[in-house]
Amino acid sequence: MVLNCKHVWEYISDYIFVRADVERHLATCEICSAVLDSTRNVIVLTADSRVFELPVDFSKRLHARLDSVLRNESPEPFAEGT
Repeated sequence: MVLNCKHVWEYISDYIFVRADVERHLATCEICSAVLDSTRNVIVLTADSRVFELPVDFSKRLHARLDSVLRNESPEPFAEGT
């Protein structure tokens, strides 16, 4: 989505106040700080155009591990609103 000046002007006050509130929260909340750092890392990694070669049989081992974990774990109930 591309924003023009008019769109930004409509939300500039909210941006300033919400950002300040979020930064205050991040200063005391390790979980949210970790989520923010992880999100930034994902953005950096997805913007990286390099290609990495996976080890031989990686996909096969990954699927076997996932199948094993899924067979041995009972599903958690769906929580409304998540």
